Amino acid sequence: PKTVVAKDIMGVELTLSSYLQKHPATGDKSLVQGLKDEPTYLLVKSSSSEAGLENYGLTAECTHLGCIVPWDVAEQKFVCPCHGSKYDAFGNVLRGPAPSSLKLVKVYVDDDDNEEKKKGKIMVEQWKDDEADFRTGEKAWWL
Repeated sequence: PKTVVAKDIMGVELTLSSYLQKHPATGDKSLVQGLKDEPTYLLVKSSSSEAGLENYGLTAECTHLGCIVPWDVAEQKFVCPCHGSKYDAFGNVLRGPAPSSLKLVKVYVDDDDNEEKKKGKIMVEQWKDDEADFRTGEKAWWL
């Protein structure tokens, strides 16, 4: 699967420590550049006892017509500004016209001692063909 280093809006590669300094709030959902520079949400773990990122991210593209879906802090939902689709914190559709949940990507921190230039960087990887969507238990619809 394709793997890239997550980047901020300026194209700077992100490390876990620098990201968590700027996004320390538990449950934070912020956009980064992911695969093919697509806007992708990194998700800070919701538990204060477990600092770090979730092992998955969500692409920010609405599954209806491709609008970028912002996180609405007040509603605690992703809300599409174009046609009103709503998604929960896991990217599941709560209200259409979106036909499907937001796409998932794998997220991890590179700890490979062999590649010092990537150590500590936040990595975004394409979801694997043989891996089920944990939200439904079924094959990922976007693969």
